[in-house]
Amino acid sequence: MKRSRKAVGCPVETTLRVIEGRWKVMILHYLLPGTKRFNELHRLLKGVSQRTLAQQLRQLERDGIVRRKVYPQIPPKVEYSLTRPGTSLEPILLAMHEWGEAYADRVRSGS
Repeated sequence: MKRSRKAVGCPVETTLRVIEGRWKVMILHYLLPGTKRFNELHRLLKGVSQRTLAQQLRQLERDGIVRRKVYPQIPPKVEYSLTRPGTSLEPILLAMHEWGEAYADRVRSGS
């Protein structure tokens, strides 16, 4: 992983820096099962602009979480997949999912 521009003092801060951004966690979610092309991700992520998606993919690529593979053909073909560090985020994302469900249940039940 490349070093952050900002010094980070805590491993949790490092994790949050890598996955912060409105769409990054969902990008990771959709890449966990396998490789996707840009337009596939754009369709899955309803509401994200192409510019924002490209920016967040570039940031994930810069941080070594996503791999971008460009095929030399016309029209251009670009695929995105998770790197080994990206795949290692799966248990973290699952834990976040479980926590979110439990929290939402508590809020709904008023406890």
